[in-house]
Amino acid sequence: MLIQAVLLLLLHCLASTLGQYELCKSLVSTDEGSVWEHYACQPKPASMKDYMRIKVDPPGITCGNPPERFCTLENPYLCSDECDASNPDLAHPPQLMQDRERNGLITYWQTVTWRRHPEPLLANITLSWNKSLELTDDIQITFEYGRPTIMVLDKSMDHGRSWQPYQFYADDCLDAFNMPPKRVRDLSPANITRVICTEQYSRWVGSKNDKNVKFEVRARFAVFAGPRLQNMDSLYTRMESMKGLRDFFTFTNLRLRLLKPALGGTYVQRDNLLKYFYAISNIEVPARCKCNLHASQCLLIDGNLQCQCEHNTTGQDCQRCKKGFKAKSWKAGSYLPAPNGTPNTCTIAGSPSGSNCECYGHSNRCSYIDYLNIVTCVSCKHNTRGQNCQHCRLGYFRNASAELDDENVCIECNCNQMGSVHDRCNGTGFCQCKDGATGAKCDDCLPGFYWKQGCYSNICDEEMLLCQNGGTCYQNQKCICPPEFKGVLCQQSRCEAGKDCNGASSPHLSTATLLLCTLLSYLLATLTPH
Repeated sequence: MLIQAVLLLLLHCLASTLGQYELCKSLVSTDEGSVWEHYACQPKPASMKDYMRIKVDPPGITCGNPPERFCTLENPYLCSDECDASNPDLAHPPQLMQDRERNGLITYWQTVTWRRHPEPLLANITLSWNKSLELTDDIQITFEYGRPTIMVLDKSMDHGRSWQPYQFYADDCLDAFNMPPKRVRDLSPANITRVICTEQYSRWVGSKNDKNVKFEVRARFAVFAGPRLQNMDSLYTRMESMKGLRDFFTFTNLRLRLLKPALGGTYVQRDNLLKYFYAISNIEVPARCKCNLHASQCLLIDGNLQCQCEHNTTGQDCQRCKKGFKAKSWKAGSYLPAPNGTPNTCTIAGSPSGSNCECYGHSNRCSYIDYLNIVTCVSCKHNTRGQNCQHCRLGYFRNASAELDDENVCIECNCNQMGSVHDRCNGTGFCQCKDGATGAKCDDCLPGFYWKQGCYSNICDEEMLLCQNGGTCYQNQKCICPPEFKGVLCQQSRCEAGKDCNGASSPHLSTATLLLCTLLSYLLATLTPH
C-alpha cells in the first residue's frame, strides 16, 4: 500500500508540473481500488516550420534560371549581387525559408527582379502540413531587402481545396483593398476574429532591422487572458463559448500572396528595376497539432503528423470513435470545467451510457418501438437513415472510402435535374438518366443527341443524319440548305412543277395559254388594215 501511495503521489506531482491539459489520464485511488481518471488533453506547442512543405508559384518566379544581377534598396546602383540556380553559393531556392541558419550566415529564398514592370510581380508561397493545426503564438515572416508593399496571408481548413483571407497587409489599406487600416489592439472581445488590413508591417522605414511581418496571435489571446497571458482559463472558457473562436486559430495550410515588392518609400523607378524583388529568410509558425482535446502527443509517422489518440478515439485528428466504441456520438473534448476539462470519452457499444444501440455516431438518441420490439436510432444526422443510421438518405449514396461512423459517409447524388429521371442514384453514385442522356450525373448526351437544357435528338450530324444536296449541319440542330433546296435535311427541291430553279417559264405552255395566244393573234390580224 505504501508503494502504491508513493506512486499515486508521484503521478500527481507529474501532472501538476506538466501544465494545463497536457495529461490525458491519471491514476487515482477510489474505494474500489486504483482507476484511471480521464481529462481533456492536447499536445505541447512546437515550431511547425520543421514539418511544413513549401510550394512556390508561378513557375519560374524563383531567381537564378537564367542567372541575373540584382541591386538593393539601400544601394540601388551597386548591382554586384548575382542569383544563379546552378551555383550552390549563389542559389536562393525555396527550402532556405525553413532552414536553420548556421555561423550567422543568413540564407534566403529570392524571386526574379521586377524587370517586366508594369506587369505585376506576383508570387504565392503555399505552406502545407497534411494535418489540422492550431496557432499558439505569432506567425512571423522575415523578409530581406524590404517588406512587401502589399501582401495577403490566407488560410485553408480543408487541405487547400478552399481558401479564406487571414489578414491583409498594405502601406495604404484603403487604396490596396478598400479597407480602413486597423491594428489588433483596436479589436474587442466581440470582434476578435475579424479579418483586418494593417499598415503596421508594410511602410518603408529605411532600416535593415525592420524585416518582420507578423500575424499577431498573442495579442488576440491577450484580449481574454491578459497582457502576459496569465489568465488562460478565461481564454479556454471563451474557446468553448464563443462561436468560431477555436476555428479562427485552426488551419491545415497557409498561403502568402505577395502582390507588390518594397519600393523604398518612393514610386517605382523604371530606370533601375533590378532593385525590386521578394526575399524571405525565415517563416516561423508556432502551433500545436489539433487533436480535438483527445491526445497529449503528436508524432511524425511516415512523413505525416499524427495525434496519439486517447479516450477511445481514432483518426489523424482523433476525430471519430474507435470501432466498438460508438455507443454515442463522437464529441471533441472540452476545456470546461477548468482546470482539467471534460474528455468526452467514446464509450463501448452496449455500455449503460450507450443505450444498447449502435448509431455509428450519427445520432445520440434511441427509441424503443413496442410493437416491433426493436430499439432504433432517432433523428439520424449526416444524411443517414435506418435503424442504426447505417443507410443513406434518398438523394445520397455510400462513400466507399469512408467508414460507417464517418461524418462524410453519405455523398449527395447531385443528379442533373434536366438529364435525370429523379434526384436519386444507385449505390455507386450513378443517376437514372432520361432518354438520350448519359454520364454518372446524367449531364452528358449519347451520340445522336445534343444538350439544350436536357438531351434532344440530333436533327443532323456528321455520321448518320446527313444534310442532303450540299446542305451543312449547324450545331446538330438544323441543316442550312442551298437556295434551291428546302426540308429538314435539304431533301426537297424548291423548284415547282413547270418552272425551273430560276423561276423562268417552261417551254411546255398550258392549253389555256395557247388558246389565249391564238385569240390575240386573230384579233390582231383582223384589226390590222390591209
